Amino acid sequence: MKYTREEVLQYVQEEEVAFIHLTFCDVFGRQKNISIVPSELSRAFEYGIAFDASAIAGFGDEARSDLLLRPDPDTLMLLPWRPEHGQVVRMFCSIHYPDGRPFPCDTRALLRDAIARAEQRGFRFLFGAEQEFYLFKRDENGEPTKIPYDRAGYMDIAPDDKGENIRREICLTLARMGIPPECSHHEEGPGQNEIDFKYSDPLTAADNVMTFQAIVKFIAERNGLCADFSPKPLADAPGSGFHINMSVKAEDGRDRLPQMVAGVLDKVREMTVFLNPASESYARFGGHKAPRYISWSHENRSQLVRIPAAVGEYRRAELRSPDPAANPYLAFALMIQAGLRGIEEGLEPPSASNLNFYQADGESLSGFQPLPQDRAEAVVAARSSEFIQSAVPAAVAEEYFKG
Repeated sequence: MKYTREEVLQYVQEEEVAFIHLTFCDVFGRQKNISIVPSELSRAFEYGIAFDASAIAGFGDEARSDLLLRPDPDTLMLLPWRPEHGQVVRMFCSIHYPDGRPFPCDTRALLRDAIARAEQRGFRFLFGAEQEFYLFKRDENGEPTKIPYDRAGYMDIAPDDKGENIRREICLTLARMGIPPECSHHEEGPGQNEIDFKYSDPLTAADNVMTFQAIVKFIAERNGLCADFSPKPLADAPGSGFHINMSVKAEDGRDRLPQMVAGVLDKVREMTVFLNPASESYARFGGHKAPRYISWSHENRSQLVRIPAAVGEYRRAELRSPDPAANPYLAFALMIQAGLRGIEEGLEPPSASNLNFYQADGESLSGFQPLPQDRAEAVVAARSSEFIQSAVPAAVAEEYFKG
């Protein structure tokens, strides 16, 4: 449900809300928040709430540390695990300088701008997210371990799948928050799980990813477990992917999906450090349904881009290289801009490949360009990219190029 500023103020008063979480993220997508009381909400809408940004990655240093958070009333959401009396709500925020100028390292704003540019050109993009995660046990001191919660395999059932009840609790909580999941199941790895969502507009989809990760971590901890969204938490087990489903609707009614896919394929090497920002991200490539080469196919899950069998409104492309360490706002913004370039330049994708890359020999693979093999190679590809220079603010890019 979408709210106006006035409706939010009324809701907070009538529902006896005690605290409002003003939520944002750093350039890497790590979620942050400030809590305010209802009496400060009008000021937050009108002027913003100041915070010290000097310790936030990519947000500046002690010399220029003051930034303002302005809540987006559309994103009002009750946090249902809090007490019924003295309730807590959350809103995502835009970030501004004290003089009111938008802060260029606000990745949520980057996505919003990319959406607006696409719509001005007559194109509307839709996204769906599939995120995998591990559930690990905690030790006697409550510290996380790398001991999986179960030893079940792909789509196994209880009692082998011990995560079934955890996933059910996560799905019911998300549904209460207005984010109904499409499906959930055990993944290939021990203690590995997946929950998928119905497609939506890009900003809502990215907000839902942020909410999803927070809910999974909270419910896991409440059950004495640790939820791990890192790309490769176990060296001898499958990594966790962040499969991104993307479609495009054109005002002229033409099918632009092939050109969109061509644009993403054309720029994916240059985008990889933003889609796979951790060093361990690259250990995931090339196995357990994680791609290594730049290619596409209709059903083949060893490919970088897969176009599932579907028609009409369900026609989409799935990018399989990103992992859950990616900032969803930045990832979606880059995919929109690459897809839009593909459409506007009339690019066509290469021929579809039905090769199983996990079983192919070296000669068969020689005709395909690989994704960057490690983070250093991904940084080099991004640094030399005119596309990245135009799509990502320099301050954000430099944070990703470090290390």
